[in-house]
Amino acid sequence: MQLETVVIDATDLRAGRMATYIAKMLLEGKRVVVINAEKAVISGKRLAIIERFKRRLERRVWKNPEKVGPKKPRRPDRLLYYVIRGMLPRKTPRGRAALRRLRVYMGSPQLPRNYPSPISIPDAHISKLRGSYVYLYDLARELGWSG
Repeated sequence: MQLETVVIDATDLRAGRMATYIAKMLLEGKRVVVINAEKAVISGKRLAIIERFKRRLERRVWKNPEKVGPKKPRRPDRLLYYVIRGMLPRKTPRGRAALRRLRVYMGSPQLPRNYPSPISIPDAHISKLRGSYVYLYDLARELGWSG
């Protein structure tokens, strides 16, 4: 059985809106490859977004705060991966299978010839956005990623 593959170019797409479409495709049984993850955006004021993510990095375990808590991602592709993962029912067999069909890449990797050409999601484009936004690349730099 050959799975249908969808390649999505995340350039100038809102991360949350794009993630809803990707989660739906994954649950329908498609294989999804996201390229240019660092060029996706999160809408909102720059300082507020950065502060929210930095606060999330400081959070540790409640039982023993001296212990190091769970590791949080700083790379743009991992940030986008966890946004998509949050929209899937990953604790069920169906959600776990859907998550295994997802691949997120920074930049534009050399994909096999049988893959379709990259598409965009018009509903998630930043041209529909009125306010400010932050690219995942800039957010990752602020969080300490040195790539």
